[in-house]
Amino acid sequence: MDHTKPLIHGEEGSMLTGRGIGVAVLDTGCFPHEDINNQIAVFCDMIRHRPAPYDDNGHGTHVCGIIAGNGVSSGGRYAGIAPGCSLIPVKVLDRRGNGYTSDVLAGLRWVRKHQEEHNIRIVNISVGSFPCRNMSENSALVCGVDAAWDDGLIVVVAAGNMGPKDGTITTPGISRKVITVGCFDDDQEVRVMGTRMVNYSGRGPTAACVCKPDLVAPGTSIASCAPRSHAYATRSGTSMATPLVAGAIALLLEKEPSLTNRDVKLRLRETSTDLALPRNRQGWGLLNLKNLLNPSAGE
Repeated sequence: MDHTKPLIHGEEGSMLTGRGIGVAVLDTGCFPHEDINNQIAVFCDMIRHRPAPYDDNGHGTHVCGIIAGNGVSSGGRYAGIAPGCSLIPVKVLDRRGNGYTSDVLAGLRWVRKHQEEHNIRIVNISVGSFPCRNMSENSALVCGVDAAWDDGLIVVVAAGNMGPKDGTITTPGISRKVITVGCFDDDQEVRVMGTRMVNYSGRGPTAACVCKPDLVAPGTSIASCAPRSHAYATRSGTSMATPLVAGAIALLLEKEPSLTNRDVKLRLRETSTDLALPRNRQGWGLLNLKNLLNPSAGE
């Protein structure tokens, strides 16, 4: 994010940073960039089974920086949402950003197995499969994220960049349990995966007539960590909007650690800002961090 270090305060005036909250990031891995290296609690590689953190694509590093970057290499200019949280990068995608359902499912099983050990409360999945006839709520990916949700994890998933037609939410974002995030500023033309796109954020409803996304967040031209020392890059897409929501939830859980995943989802629904757009475009509305952390402020 292109802003100064976040100064978000709790009721007693202490700064909220997501301290003590573990966020698993299923993506292309994570380069040990100076802004996030100290936040990496453990690294798991489902692709090449390497023990040390790495990212041969850059997507995962960018996502991790949005969540937990402290902005040290930029003098605080490019800081993440929750710089005090713990990152648990799980590499499930290869250097091209592609992967197999089996690797994503293996990553989810690993997270579920180790969630108490690393206090993993949130799972960020900026990964999606194209909508197709066999991608129903009974598909393996949806069952995988639903199982993680049923274990108490707060699963935050990208809506995908297949819009603007109806029914373009990617899997596993079609799950009715998880929190699916779209991009609210996709009316600006950007380059996503090498292609010029506009109005790309996935729209609902799902094939089961479930309204999605659940909410939207900024996703256009987001600056964050690159897979090189002291370097930053700008990316766009629902992959960038999703970690903004994950980071916001980390702040909320630091302030109110007893909240369940259902509590968090309800809080997001109650505090998002209605943009007066169709429900299958905006969900409940735009993430409102101030209201999320202090819901009485929006009354």
